[in-house]
Amino acid sequence: MSHVTPAETGTAEDATIRRVLEDTGTWAVVGLSNNTARAAYGVARVLQRAGKRVVPVHPSAETVHGEQGYASLADIPFPVDVVDVFVRSELAGDVADQAVAIGAKAVWFQLDVIDEDAAQRVRDAGLDMVMDRCPAIELPRLGRVA
Repeated sequence: MSHVTPAETGTAEDATIRRVLEDTGTWAVVGLSNNTARAAYGVARVLQRAGKRVVPVHPSAETVHGEQGYASLADIPFPVDVVDVFVRSELAGDVADQAVAIGAKAVWFQLDVIDEDAAQRVRDAGLDMVMDRCPAIELPRLGRVA
């Protein structure tokens, strides 16, 4: 499957994005810390405003936006719907594999996070996969409150 850029978006990809945004509640945000200069911090706030529970996943395991952080996906003691990935592309595949292992419903690779092989593994495992997108952009684009 080839990578689809935002300009080439078709209805199938929009349907997946819409499903992930509308049918999920708990988002583990990998790379989220209290560094307000990082994109993850602002995107997590948008997700919270959209009604999502945001769980920080970062080696420091710090509390962010009022939610307890965890050092890894495996440390989260409750079900996670979406794993939102804010790490470099070369690290994203390992996170995607961990998302499958913990039973997540979907994996979301942020803007400029691209790993076609990992995306295919996620899809092959039966999860929804969104790549090179940002929920803070997609929520308003698809008519959702952001």
